Amino acid sequence: MKVTTLLIICSCLILGSLGKPQFPEKEKDPKYWNAGAQQTLRTALTLQTLNTNKAKNLILFLGDGMGIPTVTAARILKGQLNGQSGEETQLEMDKFPFVSLAKTYNTNAQVPDSAGTATAYLCGVKANEGTVGVSAAAVRSQCNTTEGNEVTSILRWAKDAGKSVGIVTTTRVNHATPSASYAHSVDRDWYSDNEMPAEALQAGCKDIARQLFENIPNIDVIMGGGRKYMFPKNTSDVEYPSVAKHSGTRKDERNLVQEWIDRMKDKKGHYVWNKKQLLSLNPNNVDYLLGLFEPGDLTYDLERNTETDPSLTEMVEVAIKILRKNPSGFYLLVEGGRIDHGHHEGKAKQALYEAVEMDRAIGRADLMTSIHDTMTIVTADHSHMFNFGGYTARGNTIFGLAPMLSDVDQKPFTSILYGNGPGYKLVNGVRENVSTIDYEENNYQAQAAVPLSMETHGGEDVAVFAKGPLAHLLHGVHEQNYIPHVMAYAACIGQNREHCMSRSGTADLPHLPLLCPVSEVVKSFNQ
Repeated sequence: MKVTTLLIICSCLILGSLGKPQFPEKEKDPKYWNAGAQQTLRTALTLQTLNTNKAKNLILFLGDGMGIPTVTAARILKGQLNGQSGEETQLEMDKFPFVSLAKTYNTNAQVPDSAGTATAYLCGVKANEGTVGVSAAAVRSQCNTTEGNEVTSILRWAKDAGKSVGIVTTTRVNHATPSASYAHSVDRDWYSDNEMPAEALQAGCKDIARQLFENIPNIDVIMGGGRKYMFPKNTSDVEYPSVAKHSGTRKDERNLVQEWIDRMKDKKGHYVWNKKQLLSLNPNNVDYLLGLFEPGDLTYDLERNTETDPSLTEMVEVAIKILRKNPSGFYLLVEGGRIDHGHHEGKAKQALYEAVEMDRAIGRADLMTSIHDTMTIVTADHSHMFNFGGYTARGNTIFGLAPMLSDVDQKPFTSILYGNGPGYKLVNGVRENVSTIDYEENNYQAQAAVPLSMETHGGEDVAVFAKGPLAHLLHGVHEQNYIPHVMAYAACIGQNREHCMSRSGTADLPHLPLLCPVSEVVKSFNQ
C-alpha cells in the first residue's frame, strides 16, 4: 500500500510539473483528427492507379539493426530535434506508400546475423549465418565449401545489364552488408588475408577486400571505411600515422588502393580519403570513385568531425550525382551500418542518431530522383533487443525517465531499455539508480535485463518500405530473399524479363508472373 501511494504521489508530481498537456491545442478538436484521416484516405485511394513503369534506377537503404522499435524511437528523436514532441513526426521512410514485413531468420539461425541476411536481400537466396554471397550449402569458415555454392547479387545483375552501381556505407566497405553484393566468402570476418587461417589461403579462398576489387572490377562508386585492409601490413595510415592499430593489415604486401588508382587512371577514376577531397570533386568529371574515410568503420555521426569526415547524406548525394549520368540508370546500396553497432554497445543515443542521419539521406535521395522511374526500398537486416516504454507522457525526451518508480525496487528507470547487453549493472548488489548519473550522455549504456558484453540481435520481422515502379509488389509478409527479386523484376534485370517487352516503357501487367500462383513465381525465379 505504501509503495502504491508513493508511485501515485511521484506520478502526480511529475505530471503536475509538466504544466499544460504536451500536445498541440488543435489535437483537442475531433475535426483535426477527422480531417487528417480523410486526407490520408484520399491519398490511399490514389494508390489504386499502380505505378507500373520500368524502374530505371534502384536504391536500397539498409538500416543495419533498424528494427521497428528503432524506427519509432528515431521518429520521435527526429521530431524532438526539430522542437516538436516527436510522436507525430514523419520520417522520410514513413512517407513511402507501400509497407510490408520481412522474415529475417537465416537458414540455420532463428535470430540472424548481418551476413546471412545480406545474402538474402542482395542475392535473393537465404543463407547460413556468418556467410556472404554463398548458398546454405556452404559451411561457415570451411573454405572447401565455397566453390560451386556462389550466388550473385542484384548489384552484379544491374552491372551486367549496363547500369552503374554503387555502395555507400558507414561501416567498412568489406563489412557483412556491403560484402554480400560482390563477395563469395564462407566467413564474414575474412576482411583481409591477415584475418584468414593459413589453410583457407592455401586452399585458394580470397579475402573480402581483395574480392571487392577483383570480382566486379568496375564498381562505379565505393564509399565507406576499411582503409587498413587495403594496404600492406604495418603501412602507416594516412590519417593516423602514429596509431599502430590503424596500420595496414595485408600479409600479401598488396596495395589494393594503388592498384585501383592505376587501373582507373584513364577512366576518370578518383580516390579520396577525407571530406574536403570528396566535396571538391566535380561529379561530371568522375566516372569511378573510391572513398575510404577511416581505417575501420566510420565514426558515429554524433562524434563525427564535420570538417574532415563526410556524413552519410553527403556521400549519398555525391554517389547519385555520379551514378545518374548513366542513361541506362543505376543501382545503389546505402547502409546505415552503425545503427547496429550503437545497439550492440547498449548506446541507444548513438544508434538513434545514426538512424536519423540515414533518414536524412533518404530525403536527399528523394529530392534527386523521381518516383516515376526510381524504385526505392528502405529496410533492415534484423532487429535488436531494444525497446522503450514505461507509460511516458507525450513529448517525453526519448532518452528520458519513465514517469514512475519501479514498484519492486523503488528506483527510477529510463524509458529505453535493452533485453540484454552491457548496460546491466549492479551497485552494492542492487540495480543502479539512474537518477544519479547522466543517462542522456552520448555513450550512456541503457540498463539491460541480462548481462552481456555485447547486446544481441532480435528475431522479429522487420519493416520494408517501398516506393516507385512496381513497389506494390512488396505487401504483406515475405521471406527476406524476396526483396531483390522484386527490385530486379521492376528494373527488367536478372532472371525475369519476359514482361519487359512493352514499347511504352511500362511493365506489361497482363503477362506478369506475379499474377500466377506463388509456386510458379518461385519456379520462374529459380530457372
